[in-house]
Amino acid sequence: MPMRKLSVLQAKRLGVYTINPDEDLMSAVRKMQEHNVSALVVTDPAGFLAGVISRTDLVKACLKQPQWPHLRVRDCMSSEVVTVELDDPMLRVMELLVDNHIHRVVAVERQDGKPKPVAVLSAADVVYHMAQER
Repeated sequence: MPMRKLSVLQAKRLGVYTINPDEDLMSAVRKMQEHNVSALVVTDPAGFLAGVISRTDLVKACLKQPQWPHLRVRDCMSSEVVTVELDDPMLRVMELLVDNHIHRVVAVERQDGKPKPVAVLSAADVVYHMAQER
């Protein structure tokens, strides 16, 4: 099947690395390093999407705030997150990445109308699937 027609569910393993908005930035740094990821999905206590914090957000905090390790994730995260549904095609993912000048989107399932994160798709995932085409 052409990559553009793959659904998000077909293209990505489910699972996300998350962090609570009340945790400190040093915890975010350690978790990113531990899991070798460039961003963490920020979730509320019920597991619903609250934001995303990226390596770039952490670098900015370190640059601008001498006390950055003690800042909270909520202070530096992006709360406006671009999301996709599991049945969306990879073509939609590519359009969102390019049109919004972003590196990743969060795949969600809706529970009572609220987004629960289930996967993160990045430009690297798109390139991986591009390489699989023949």
